[in-house]
Amino acid sequence: MTVRVVVADDQELIRAGLRTVLDARPDLSVVGEAADGVEAVTVATRTRPDVVLMDVRMPRRDGIAATRDLVAAGNPARVVMLTTFDLDEHVYGALRAGASAFLLKDTRPADLAEAVRVVARGEALLAPTVTRRLLDRYADRLPAPAPTADALAVLTAREREVLTLTARALSNAEIAARLHLSTATVKTHVSAILTKLGLRDRIQAVVLAYDTGLVRPEPPVR
Repeated sequence: MTVRVVVADDQELIRAGLRTVLDARPDLSVVGEAADGVEAVTVATRTRPDVVLMDVRMPRRDGIAATRDLVAAGNPARVVMLTTFDLDEHVYGALRAGASAFLLKDTRPADLAEAVRVVARGEALLAPTVTRRLLDRYADRLPAPAPTADALAVLTAREREVLTLTARALSNAEIAARLHLSTATVKTHVSAILTKLGLRDRIQAVVLAYDTGLVRPEPPVR
């Protein structure tokens, strides 16, 4: 299957470069481009891509707001944020808005192509440890969204345990060992958590765990 991609960046040269890199792969195809966040939502709504490469900073509507719009509209596209900076509050804001991953703009072409494939498969591109580092750093600094602890009421006690350990950056194998379960059972619990909470992927589950207070940011080690 060919992975359909929309590229959103306010710099035409960057868009052209990304298109060249992706279209050179037989399994990837750029089906649309956008120069700002408003256009990104319009193009993604029309073309229904598998993945949107979204620049963080764009005119009219930035990439974070555009991502939020796509998620709110129920667009199934996975959003990969493009950023010049590594760990900053813009990345955390993007994850909170519904992005599935982020990439630095100096990512090598081969790594960019593989990242698109990984995200299109619904897998996590951002390592749980990196996600947690972001959340520990910024979760208490930015205004909290609407979700409260009540949002987790649909989960069973075991599912809450699994979500807590997921948010603490444990892998499925590590969770299985901690709870004396099989890895397959943990995968089933994670799938149930995502379905019940209406989340796109594991990263969004981690963000929700912080936003609802299930997991608290850890103070930096001095």
